[in-house]
Amino acid sequence: MTTVLTPASPLTAADRCDRCGAQAYLRVVLLSGGELLFCAHHGRKFEPELKKIAAEIQDETERLTSVPNNASDEDR
Repeated sequence: MTTVLTPASPLTAADRCDRCGAQAYLRVVLLSGGELLFCAHHGRKFEPELKKIAAEIQDETERLTSVPNNASDEDR
């Protein structure tokens, strides 16, 4: 999957998957100019089709497994 990180517009908890309504971790900017948001599950499921129509894909799924810097050793 082609990944473009856009620090100026990170996805937030308010961004929801267009397929199921879960929190979105992928933003797909379409060649036609539109935008789609997907949860990690649906982003993976539709990856082959999305690559064909995407101008860029912002993938923030690493946030699902990352540990915050302020986490204690017990939380890691």
